[in-house]
Amino acid sequence: MADKTRKGRLEGKRVLITGTGGGQGEAAQRLFAEEGARIVGCDLKGGAERTAAVLRDEGYDVVGHTVDLSSNSEATAWVKEGVASLGGIDVLYNNAAGFGFAPFANMSLDLWRHVMSVELDLVFHTTSAAWPLLCENGGSLISTASYSGLRGIEPLGQVAHAAAKGGVIAMTRALAAEGARYGVRCNTIAPGFVASPATDAAVDPLGRAWQLNNHLIQRPGTGDDIAYMALYLASDESSWVTGQNYSVDGGATAGWRDDAEADRIRELYS
Repeated sequence: MADKTRKGRLEGKRVLITGTGGGQGEAAQRLFAEEGARIVGCDLKGGAERTAAVLRDEGYDVVGHTVDLSSNSEATAWVKEGVASLGGIDVLYNNAAGFGFAPFANMSLDLWRHVMSVELDLVFHTTSAAWPLLCENGGSLISTASYSGLRGIEPLGQVAHAAAKGGVIAMTRALAAEGARYGVRCNTIAPGFVASPATDAAVDPLGRAWQLNNHLIQRPGTGDDIAYMALYLASDESSWVTGQNYSVDGGATAGWRDDAEADRIRELYS
């Protein structure tokens, strides 16, 4: 059961989180709840109700709904109903996203538009609904981008994905400028390769191996790796932080590591 005597880093915060049915969203939902937040989550395929029920059984204030965020009307209704049930909003965490990959030579217009819908439009849908409510009393907007929005990754066939996630980063910086006068802070998190059912379905073995080989810390990320950054951005600890993108990617955007090549060079010059 929840320890009601402990004051958490998000004590009393009213939080909406998308994509709570598994992976990074489920990890963030649990961490946020443990830190004192009251949460309304959602997911596309029914998992949000299940993960919320587990946390409620432990004494936390968490509710989940099935929502298709690619529908503007469904996303708007979820935001408004969630805010009404919480009595306001302090944090919107846009974690959910779909995916679509293909080499550009094989990319159809339908695939391009699908990726924009499930990776960029859905962030617009929830954010546009929550924006006037956030601007009433200030708050934190967090959106999930990707290190694909910062560098090209040939084996993934990621042109649409990169464009959408780059759009999330740019959109968030523009919102940070508009929201500052209202006390709204807006930031993004750009994960590297994070192990989850969604990434396992989206990335083939070649793409997985390439990504892990190009992370300085050569292991997949976990949901908790991302959730702790989101916790900081949701908390008052980040009250002077806005318009920023945080790469949580095992060093993939910081440098390149090839142990076999490094060993070869050492042997050559030893």
